[in-house]
Amino acid sequence: MTDGGEPGTLYLVATPIGNLEDMTYRAVRILKEADVVAAEDTRHTRKLLDHYAISPRRLIACHDHNERYSAGGIADLIARGQTVAMCSDAGMPGINDPGYRVVAAVYERGLPVRVLPGASSVLSALVLSNLPPHEFVFLGFPPRKSGQRRNWLQRARRHQATLVMMEAPHRLPGLLEDALAVFGDIEGAVCLEITKMFEETARGPVSALLARFPEAPRGEVMVVFDGASVAPPDPEAGSKKRQRDRRKPSSPGSVSADT
Repeated sequence: MTDGGEPGTLYLVATPIGNLEDMTYRAVRILKEADVVAAEDTRHTRKLLDHYAISPRRLIACHDHNERYSAGGIADLIARGQTVAMCSDAGMPGINDPGYRVVAAVYERGLPVRVLPGASSVLSALVLSNLPPHEFVFLGFPPRKSGQRRNWLQRARRHQATLVMMEAPHRLPGLLEDALAVFGDIEGAVCLEITKMFEETARGPVSALLARFPEAPRGEVMVVFDGASVAPPDPEAGSKKRQRDRRKPSSPGSVSADT
């Protein structure tokens, strides 16, 4: 424990999303001073630490497969007075990366959590898209299969806001095809390799984006759609369809849904 038996602190450290220069002075200092650095991938984080000549006192792994178990251990370290700096491979821990369970475990013990803001692929894509930023929703990754993805996009219509999402490069053409089918030819943007050497932002109607990316591009992908311009789903459409289906006579040999 520290002098006086005070607990330590969990620091959530945002790390670069592509360009190693996108670190804050405070983030570098905290990583140097921390008793423990918890990393999504210790090999990846080691490159960042080496770049800034940081030699952590202790480097541990906290990733998707062990976060549920390691969250309690990290909370124990903080309760004993240790300072833990947590970072993911890129961006802010807890946003499509490990961190949520760790923060929950630390809060459950009544221990302090601090955030060190920094590079964000979500906000970068939003401003690069030049679509309305006043109301936006981050949706994470779409489902992989087209049918599930179209249902997911249908549900996203209810937000009536700019929609920001991540996608794997090889699934980008399929996402654009499904978005065109569900949303219509609304405005959108595809942001590639944000902060990296070959950064590119393509903007325009979804049909134009699909023509621009008929095949998978290279690198990291963020996609933004002008969801505010899409008509929200009709909440009565499902019930009306069920009522119509009930009125239809059953075909010979079929089983009614009511049986």
